[in-house]
Amino acid sequence: MNLRLLVVASAASIALAACSSSDSPEPTSPDASQGSAEKLVEISPLTGRAMTKGRPDNPVFVVKIENTAGGSPQYGLDRADMMLEELVEGGLTRLAAFYYSALPEKVGHVRSLRTSDIGIAGPVGGQIVASGGANGAYNKVEKAGITVFSEDAGSPGFSSDPLKVRPYNRLINLKTVNKSAKRTTINGPYLPWTPRKAAKATATPEPTGSATAPSAAKKATTATVRFSNSTATSWALKGKKWMRTNGHAEAGKDFAADTMIVLFCRVGDAGYTDPAGNPVPETVFEGSGEAKVFRGDEVTSVTWRKPSLEEGLTFETADGAPFTIDPGRVFLELVPKDAGSVNVG
Repeated sequence: MNLRLLVVASAASIALAACSSSDSPEPTSPDASQGSAEKLVEISPLTGRAMTKGRPDNPVFVVKIENTAGGSPQYGLDRADMMLEELVEGGLTRLAAFYYSALPEKVGHVRSLRTSDIGIAGPVGGQIVASGGANGAYNKVEKAGITVFSEDAGSPGFSSDPLKVRPYNRLINLKTVNKSAKRTTINGPYLPWTPRKAAKATATPEPTGSATAPSAAKKATTATVRFSNSTATSWALKGKKWMRTNGHAEAGKDFAADTMIVLFCRVGDAGYTDPAGNPVPETVFEGSGEAKVFRGDEVTSVTWRKPSLEEGLTFETADGAPFTIDPGRVFLELVPKDAGSVNVG
């Protein structure tokens, strides 16, 4: 897994003393000033934070979660490393919750996969956990080389919420799923993380979210992200975190985002319909488009780029300078570029 390394303890410089005579005293014990090995720590591909205990003994799991009142309350969102909202049929949305640093025993309520999930899970070799999926979608996802743990296919770890009815009652224990999973290759970080200060001392600094184009940033403490005529997600800055104000999470346990990013994406036709006859949309999560990055009380307009379904995201400002994301927990909103919108306040 080729993840970026961060220097968390730099090597001391070695002082070389020139000896002018053969009777110069030899040191009797090691001298710290004569150098020490660098300690390198990998960063998480999903948060940009140092993994001080090393890589988790599990792959990245991407759990598909119901995002309507029918699936309320949503469990385990507060334990996710990263969160994403995508369009599904009928103008509704679904969540994709990324788990890597922690594997909760209760996540849900789990729903079916979509072909859009190929570009969503691909950058970090994510293994999708879903209740099932249409044959066409399931075949495309597996053909893309993505492992799927599906209840329909007999995968372990699923259970029923006695307070709900199908299809809104499926729960998953990720610790159980992990017993049957194998770690997959992670080619790089999902997002272009801002280098740690320790690393900046030995490398040419890159432009960051706070330094690239401060004049382009606007103030914002609320946002409404619209996916369709029937679905919009409302956001508010609470303290230093961006929080959903109309979400369906278990009380007090919603995902708290250090950064919220709205990406305007092309939406096509997945090529099949749902049981109600609605055409299923497919968010094309590759190419490029407009984006808005919410961090603290600032929102900055940038361009996002993702060369392929398997690659991570990069950003740049209007003048072409790289734009990086401060380490932390990120919520990605994949909004249809034609029918979607974002209003800030």
